Amino acid sequence: MLFATVAFSIDSMLPALPQIAAELVSDQPNRAQLIIASFVFGMGVGTLFAGPLSDSYGRKTVILAGGLLYIAAAGLAYLAPSLDTILAARFLQGLGAAAPRIVALALVRDLYKGRDMARIVSIAMMIFTLVPAVAPLLGQTIIAHTGWRGIFVAFMAFSIVSMIWLGIRQPETLLPPARRPFRFTPLLQALVEVLSYREVRLSILAQTFAFGGLIAAISSVQPIFEITFDRAESFPLYFAGIALASGLSSLANAALVVRFGMRRMVTVAFAGEAIISAIYLAGFAFDLWPQWVAFPAFLLWTTSLFFMVGLSLGNLNALAMEPAGHIAGMAASVIGCVATVGGVMLAAPVGQMFDGTPLPLVLAVTISMALAYLVMLRLGDRPVQRA
Repeated sequence: MLFATVAFSIDSMLPALPQIAAELVSDQPNRAQLIIASFVFGMGVGTLFAGPLSDSYGRKTVILAGGLLYIAAAGLAYLAPSLDTILAARFLQGLGAAAPRIVALALVRDLYKGRDMARIVSIAMMIFTLVPAVAPLLGQTIIAHTGWRGIFVAFMAFSIVSMIWLGIRQPETLLPPARRPFRFTPLLQALVEVLSYREVRLSILAQTFAFGGLIAAISSVQPIFEITFDRAESFPLYFAGIALASGLSSLANAALVVRFGMRRMVTVAFAGEAIISAIYLAGFAFDLWPQWVAFPAFLLWTTSLFFMVGLSLGNLNALAMEPAGHIAGMAASVIGCVATVGGVMLAAPVGQMFDGTPLPLVLAVTISMALAYLVMLRLGDRPVQRA
C-alpha cells in the first residue's frame, strides 16, 4: 500500500478532471490538468527531505507523519471551494506522499539485502505496473457513485488503513543508535557534491526531459480521449491496457541491459521514442491518418511512450547514482527532487496548450525525447568517475 500511494493518487484522479473543470473552471478547462502536476511537484520537493528525515527520526515516524499530512490535504481538497485550493491541497498531498514512496524503500533496505531485497523490490515493481492499470477504473467507479469529491475520501481511507497497518504490524527498523542528526549543512553539501559530477548533471538533465514528456502525457491523455476521440467512458479500460503493455518494458530491460549496457539502452530508447513521436506528429499534423487509423495510432504512440519509461528512467537513475555511492541516500533524494521538479515545470505549460487535438502533447514529447537523446550523446561512453 505504501508503494501504491503515488500511483493511486495520480491515476485515479484522471477520470475526475472533466467534472472538476466543468464545476470549478468551466471557462478554463485546461487548468484542471494542473491537479496532476501540482501533486507531482509536491512529491518532488518532498523527495529531497523524506530520506534524510527518516535517517534522523526513524522510518515509521516519517512515514506516519507524511501519511497524516497526506490525509489532511485530501480532506482540504474534499472541502475546497475553488481549483486554486485544490491545487494547494494536492501539492501538500504530494509532499506527504513522498514519505511512503521514499522511506518505504529505505525500510526495505534496513530489513533485507541481496536476493531477498531484490525479491521485495520486484513485488514493488509489480505493484507499480498493476496499480496504474486499475486506478482509473476505480476512480471512475467512485465518481459514478459519489461525485468527484469522493475520490479524496478514498485517498483518506486508503492512507488511514495503510498507516494503521504500518503502525501496528511493522516494528521500527532504524533504532536510535543508528540515526543521524538532521542538519541542512550536510544536505546542502551533498547537493553541491552530487551536482559537481558531470555524469550526474547530464543524467539528471536527461531524466528531466523524460519526466517532462511523461508527466505531460499523464496530464493530457484523459482530455484527448474525451474531446479528441470521444471515448471518455472507455478511457479507464484503454489506460489499463496501455499500463499493462508498457509494464512489459521492465522485463525487456532486465533481459537486455546486461548485454547492451545502461547507456546504450537509454540512448536507443530516447532515439526510438523521438522517431516514433515525430512520425505520429507528422501524420496527425498533415492529416495523413485515415479516420479509422487515428485512434489506434494514438494508442500505439501512448503505449510506446510509457514503454520507453521502463527502458530509460531506472537505468538513468542508476547512472546518476554511480559516482555518488558514498552518499547514496542523499544522492537519491537530490536526483529524484531535481528531475521530478524540473519535469513538472516542463510539463505544466504543455497541458495548458491543449487545443482539442494531440498535437501540443506530441510536439512537446517529440522535442523532449530528442533533447534527452542529445544529452545522452553528450554523456557518451566514457567511464564514470566514482568517488
